[in-house]
Amino acid sequence: MKPYTILFSTLLLLLATGTRAETNWPEFRGPRGDGQAHEATLPTTWSETENIVWKTPIHDRGWSSPVIWGKQIWMATATADGKEMFAVCVDRESGDVLFDIKLLENEEPAFCHKFNSYASCTPAIEAGRVYMHFGSYGTFCLDTATGKTLWSRTDLPCDHWRGPGSSPIIDSDRLFVHYDGYDYQYIVALDKQTGKTIWKKDRSTDFGTDNGDLKKAYCTPLVIEVNGQRQLISPFAKATMAYDPANGDELWHIRYPGHSTPVRPLYGHGLVFLTTGFSKAEMYAVRPTGQGDVTESHVAWQRKENIPSKPGPLLIGDSLYLIDDAGVATCLDALTGEEIWKKRVGGNHTAAPLYADGKVYFFSQEGKTTVIAASRDYEVLATNELDAGFMASPAVVGNQLYLRTETHLYRIEQK
Repeated sequence: MKPYTILFSTLLLLLATGTRAETNWPEFRGPRGDGQAHEATLPTTWSETENIVWKTPIHDRGWSSPVIWGKQIWMATATADGKEMFAVCVDRESGDVLFDIKLLENEEPAFCHKFNSYASCTPAIEAGRVYMHFGSYGTFCLDTATGKTLWSRTDLPCDHWRGPGSSPIIDSDRLFVHYDGYDYQYIVALDKQTGKTIWKKDRSTDFGTDNGDLKKAYCTPLVIEVNGQRQLISPFAKATMAYDPANGDELWHIRYPGHSTPVRPLYGHGLVFLTTGFSKAEMYAVRPTGQGDVTESHVAWQRKENIPSKPGPLLIGDSLYLIDDAGVATCLDALTGEEIWKKRVGGNHTAAPLYADGKVYFFSQEGKTTVIAASRDYEVLATNELDAGFMASPAVVGNQLYLRTETHLYRIEQK
């Protein structure tokens, strides 16, 4: 693709999605849930000694991604055995820890797989409030000025089986949360002011099995608007359901064989892009205009090769960029699903990638970030290494990149 074509495509994308640089990063994968930082100029290279403004240790163990509002960065952490769970707030300018609040003590935590953590759910934040979520262990609304708990819910049951992972999202006056476990599978809408349940819907699909391990999921929903109808896109095991966010009524659903998906959906070009999780991950592009079961009628395309089970995709213009768990990167045509290129980046990948300033950033569990051009021609721009690996996904405010490794939170910026 010629340079002027890339520039024109980027300008169209910015016009379609908004050009203002991010001033807050309020939930998992950012303000639009798509992993994109518009108008940010981020460093291409960094190391432990280059372009690091500050580096702050985060105690214990948590894969929660950082969320940012104003001068505050919030994330969750927990002891490795799950007996204590915390909310941590870091000052964005200095890197100092402002709050370190123990929210839960658990005498006998349920099993959590060694690949997961007891603090993998990313918070959601808005002006004055942050919503910390630890799955069925509890959901807490905190005053961001004082750290005081305004309300909490510890009465929503779910055996996560391998540990919690779904993150809450804020939409208008509501907080939407998934509970897809071994025993119970449902979605709940909470009043964000009080924590009271507005509606709760059990998953209505036929899982086709009595094995609860194949009924669990770890996904974060997404709210979109289609022809004036708002839709809550909610992937879980064996299916994705679109609900009316006002009352939880089902609008449409699609069936598939996968389970345990943690990948947040994307929306663009009139298509919802879904990945199906474990048991051979697949990607579906679905037209969200149907009613009822649309499995046979509204799938625009489907792909099975090198689809990630954990890292989410990026939709940049009319291209999809993916990195699978084993480090194979793919660029697809978003309208057709056709492969444009496929290259081995290397490493193991869980964190969702990031787009900014014409570049795609892939973050490995080994601590390496591979930076490529967001282009239909594969070009590696840099590889950067930090001391510990990535399980959490990145956050961006202005021209500042915030990365949480297994041990520290970093502010990275061109000096």
